[in-house]
Amino acid sequence: MRDVIDGGDQYKKTTPQELERFQNFVKCCPPFDIVIDGLNVAKMFPKARESQVLLNVVSQLAKQNLQLLVLGRKHMLTQHSRWRKDEMKKLQKQASCFFADNISADDPFLLYATLHSGNHCKFITKDLMRDHKACLHDAKTQVLFFKWQQGHQLAIVNKFPITFQHIPSYDTVVQTTGDSWHIPYDEDLVERYSYEVPTKWLCLHRKT
Repeated sequence: MRDVIDGGDQYKKTTPQELERFQNFVKCCPPFDIVIDGLNVAKMFPKARESQVLLNVVSQLAKQNLQLLVLGRKHMLTQHSRWRKDEMKKLQKQASCFFADNISADDPFLLYATLHSGNHCKFITKDLMRDHKACLHDAKTQVLFFKWQQGHQLAIVNKFPITFQHIPSYDTVVQTTGDSWHIPYDEDLVERYSYEVPTKWLCLHRKT
């Protein structure tokens, strides 16, 4: 809260009144299973209507009877060629929604709601969270945040049907048992987001 949302100047990302409204909102809701950065997800497929993209993602998750939270901004509720009111109303029937002021930052609310809901909760956004990691003042906490991010950030990998990348249950770091090593790696310098992990492992064993 202090480092990521406040950061010495709360007004850069929200207002004290809005932050209090959001904290009360989260307290009154059951723990969420997935928190969605609505604006970020809606813009993942530029050629598609934004409200339709967001509705498709929410509808897909709602089929699994998950507790969903969609974070957005107030302009998303205004009728527009990119934002249809009827689609937003359908979305609100399937998920809890919190719409912040148009000048507010979404990510601090996303992180707060995810952490508040417990370790089982995941979040969806394409944001790499670099700015928030930089707000953490010591290297140990930054590494902890990065590991938490890898284990909780869901990536959308396909549009039709909506498909999410699997989150591994293990820690993707070099591991050793003393005489053998398991090293995660990428082939051909493949590009990937910071929260995505290599899927290939190099296994080394000491000769005896």
